[in-house]
This record gives sequence, C-alpha cells and structure tokens, in this order.
Amino acid sequence: MTEQQDTTWELRLYIAGKTAKSVTALQNLKKYCEEHLKGQYQIEVIDLLVNPQLAEGDQILAIPTLVRKVPEPIRKIIGDLSNEEKVLVGLNIRPL
Repeated sequence: MTEQQDTTWELRLYIAGKTAKSVTALQNLKKYCEEHLKGQYQIEVIDLLVNPQLAEGDQILAIPTLVRKVPEPIRKIIGDLSNEEKVLVGLNIRPL
C-alpha cells in the first residue's frame, strides 16, 4: 500500500465527443478516484474528435478507454467504467 501513497496516479481517459458513454465513464472515474485515491491522482481527458492523432500513442482501439500511465505498468480499461470492482482491480487499486 505504500507505493500507492507516494505516487500521483496519472490517468488518461480517451473519449470521442460528449456521448453518454463518455460522460458516464468520466463521472465513474472521478467517483472512484475520490473514494480510493483522494488527492493522489490526475485525470487527463483526451477527446479524439479534437485530437485524433493522440490515439496512436497509447494504441487506442475503442472509446472510451482509460489508460493508467503512472504507476507503471501501463494498464487499459475499455468501456464506461460502470463496474467499480472491475475498474479497481484493472487499475490495481484493489488487489484480486
């Protein structure tokens, strides 16, 4: 647990416009971060309708996609992030 406390989590959410799924994904992500990483996270939202070239760097194939940049290793979760348990385990916030 000490690694989590010393690290600022860098999360990047890729969306395509203000679709219902994108809005839901961002709301869910903010809620989980406030509950589990309060004061220890940054969320960068990248709208691929505005910056489509940014999808290549993180190899984004579906929208919305959440990418955990830090702490490494990089992890990706696709979808609206509505399954909290799956998101927390996927980001390695909560162990299996």
